[in-house]
Amino acid sequence: MSPCKICTQRVLLVLLTILMAGCGTLPDGKRWGENTAFPSWDKLKSTAWKAARDPQTWAPLAGALVLSVGDLDEDLSDWAIRETPLFGSEDSADDASDDMRVALGLTTLVSALSTPGGTGSAEWAGAKSRGLLVEASAVALTASVTDGLKDLTKRDRPSEKRDNSFPSAHSSAAFSFAALTSRNVEAMNFSPVTKKVMRYSANTEAGLTAWARVEAGKHYPTDVLVGAALGHFLSAVIHDSMMGLDTPVQVGVELDGKNGGMLTFHMPF
Repeated sequence: MSPCKICTQRVLLVLLTILMAGCGTLPDGKRWGENTAFPSWDKLKSTAWKAARDPQTWAPLAGALVLSVGDLDEDLSDWAIRETPLFGSEDSADDASDDMRVALGLTTLVSALSTPGGTGSAEWAGAKSRGLLVEASAVALTASVTDGLKDLTKRDRPSEKRDNSFPSAHSSAAFSFAALTSRNVEAMNFSPVTKKVMRYSANTEAGLTAWARVEAGKHYPTDVLVGAALGHFLSAVIHDSMMGLDTPVQVGVELDGKNGGMLTFHMPF
């Protein structure tokens, strides 16, 4: 089955979830997006440090560092363009990268709409608008930083047609969408296994989008790896610091005089 058919099926699957997960509330009784707020400096720093330690941030950077030794980056790029092992041709890879990036963006939107938003239409719309604004800000920041780095580095593409190869905008956008989708999925009322499958699917499609850019001759492997790290890191920081979904674990003891002490856990969702 082709990568494009896989991503299309996943979009349809996520579309179906809106019928099941778009109502109701989070375990704390709140709506998704209801608690959005501009973060404090301490919150921003702690969230950035957590995102930097995430393997989805540092692992691509480590891979890019390894490939930057000698001619590994160029050699892998030449092989991918010559063999096009996944997409069959440069044109097919180019088209697939565009299609999958759009599909990932739509999936992020649908997954946000599918998060618990309560039953009142006005309250639902207000909470969703605030949450979507946060996620749109994450995508916009990713695009802005990516464009700035392109202008700064001016690296020639493998095709040598333009000098804006580093980092890959397709890759940074794809992994930005995947990071946001993964977080939206966590807020849905699904089993842990279902959530894991949906997160894996989003990140796999992002990886295919990035690799398609290499087979298309548009980017070197290091371009897409740094783009992946950038998209994940910035989106994780913006989402996790502003959405207000993470609350500390509180452990309290309630004494009722009859049944002794009752240990109550207030867990974050």
